Amino acid sequence: MQAADDLEVFRRAAEDERTIVSADTDFGALLALTRASKPSVVIFRRGANRRPARQVDLLLKNAAAIEAALREGAIVVFEDTRIRVRQLPIGDSTTPETGHSL
Repeated sequence: MQAADDLEVFRRAAEDERTIVSADTDFGALLALTRASKPSVVIFRRGANRRPARQVDLLLKNAAAIEAALREGAIVVFEDTRIRVRQLPIGDSTTPETGHSL
């Protein structure tokens, strides 16, 4: 899938019930445009969180806190000082955003 475009990765992840982990915010835009409830996406935003070893560490340390949301369909954004969790589909006013500090 490394050479696949974003739409193909998105489609395949949804079919296989996988979560996309990326620094590419285009996947969040795809979720907003399509109003899809799957696949879940984890996005790492700017800063120190861009180092792969740090990303793995953050995922492992926070797995219990985000696991249920990802199973149901969510976008999880790791920022420098906090994690934001938004249930899918995006644009549904009944799905509030939650967050907590790192």
